[in-house]
Amino acid sequence: MSHSLFGSLAGASTEAGTWTAHDTRLLVAAVAGIAVIVVLISWAKLHPFLSLALGAATLGVVAGMPFGDLVETFTKGLGKTVGDVGLLVALGAMLGKLLTDTGGAGQIVETVLRRTTRRTLPWAMVFIAALLGLPMFFEVGVVLLVPVVVMVASRSQQPMLRIGIPALAGLSILHGLVPPHPGPLAAVDALHVDLGLTLALGVVVAIPTAIVAGPLFGSHIARRVDLPPATHLLGTTPEQVAPERRPGFVASVAMLLLPVVLMLGKSLADLTLPEDSAGYRVLDTVGTPVVALMLTVLIAIVVLGGGARFGRDRLSDVIGGSLPAIAGIILIVGAGGGFKQTLVDSGVNTMITDVASGAHLSPLVLGWLIAVGIRVATGSATVATISAAGMVAPLVTGMPPAQGALVALAIGSGSLFLSHVNDAGFWLVKEYFGMTVGQTLRTWSVMETLLSVVSFAVILGLSTVL
Repeated sequence: MSHSLFGSLAGASTEAGTWTAHDTRLLVAAVAGIAVIVVLISWAKLHPFLSLALGAATLGVVAGMPFGDLVETFTKGLGKTVGDVGLLVALGAMLGKLLTDTGGAGQIVETVLRRTTRRTLPWAMVFIAALLGLPMFFEVGVVLLVPVVVMVASRSQQPMLRIGIPALAGLSILHGLVPPHPGPLAAVDALHVDLGLTLALGVVVAIPTAIVAGPLFGSHIARRVDLPPATHLLGTTPEQVAPERRPGFVASVAMLLLPVVLMLGKSLADLTLPEDSAGYRVLDTVGTPVVALMLTVLIAIVVLGGGARFGRDRLSDVIGGSLPAIAGIILIVGAGGGFKQTLVDSGVNTMITDVASGAHLSPLVLGWLIAVGIRVATGSATVATISAAGMVAPLVTGMPPAQGALVALAIGSGSLFLSHVNDAGFWLVKEYFGMTVGQTLRTWSVMETLLSVVSFAVILGLSTVL
């Protein structure tokens, strides 16, 4: 199998250049680094943070990186990921704890349960997740939705994955295909295709894809992977908050939607307002994810805390109690970022791009394949999208608008393929849902691959009629 893999890669690379011993070394380094992580976590039971660090070290040593550069690369990737994601996770956890401890999440859950049947709950979750995920970073959406997912699963006495997989599918497909997420926006910009058309076609592609990878796959995998609700993230159980002391349904939903509205306002301002206008400056500031979540937490302290009649000491305890549960998550996600940066700086990204460019394929297929390769190697959907879009951009020139938009969507589709141990999102989902590495590979990784393959099939179908 290894010989076949190396041979096919070498053959594909001959058009772009000669396959060298260094290319082989980079490929071996990437495989070795990922294998070390999987073995250390699954067999040696080493903490994921240390396993990721040792996996990055293995990758760097095999790839021939100087030790000083290796340490600098890993810490740079860790610091950037924690800086980008860590504060968002912390603020999202505060909001989630406020929603759960004040009874706001319980109010939402009870209303959803009253208006849906047991059969339609997974469909309701994919819709809610897609709605919230439209302008929201994936990590923020996970943090905000996990308490709701856990409580819905607990109250309805359904398997955690039957509710959780549809929510994750709704979030992830929006992240990969639909502007204003950074990956799709970058593809639209690089390919110079119509934003509105791409958004509209993205929604068309996302709907059947989310149905297959969400409710349908969730019901299938929930019968095969037994996963108890991750109630350790909720702090209090719903029964500990008296119904009469809970904030109302409208107030609770408003706190969930407020960061969505603020971030969507920023995206609309970027598209419609001049940068020197006062309206743009205001929306650009309050719609920044960190600011939007910070404002929401402060408002939620008043609205949700007041609705539950919590005093200042109780509110302080709620906010403080939200942080210990996510400290380990932030470190693990950061280490995943360090490993990803090691893959990029070692040259694996360039090697895969060079190999893919040697194949004579249509822009639609080539863009998807390049994005798949970079995604699998680096773990970053955004990096995969930007890199693939830059490569196929010359091929899109002169294409009909709809076909160009479909190329952008094909690249976004490829960027979702096979999330595994080098993806920070993999560890975020693993820790929040309390899964083992094996369970995460069987659930989250398969779901992401389904999202990629099904969406690409829909895109190919649309390309034949548009």
